[in-house]
Amino acid sequence: MKKKLGPKGRYTTVSIPVTLYERIKNLINDTGFSSVSQFVIYVLREIASNMEEEKISSSLTDEEKNEIIERLKKLGYI
Repeated sequence: MKKKLGPKGRYTTVSIPVTLYERIKNLINDTGFSSVSQFVIYVLREIASNMEEEKISSSLTDEEKNEIIERLKKLGYI
């Protein structure tokens, strides 16, 4: 993949079907997203973040999860 230097760093090209591109383009009309690329970057960051959180969460033992819940209760968050 060819990497490009963008205004905020290095970028690479990812291909998506034209029909999906057009759907997203229509979807983001009148939103804060100025381009399909900006929307796709936002969505992928959200998904990657959620997957990372799930991976970390699933690596905790039940005992560790219970300890965290108890601490949160004692602090008044739960």
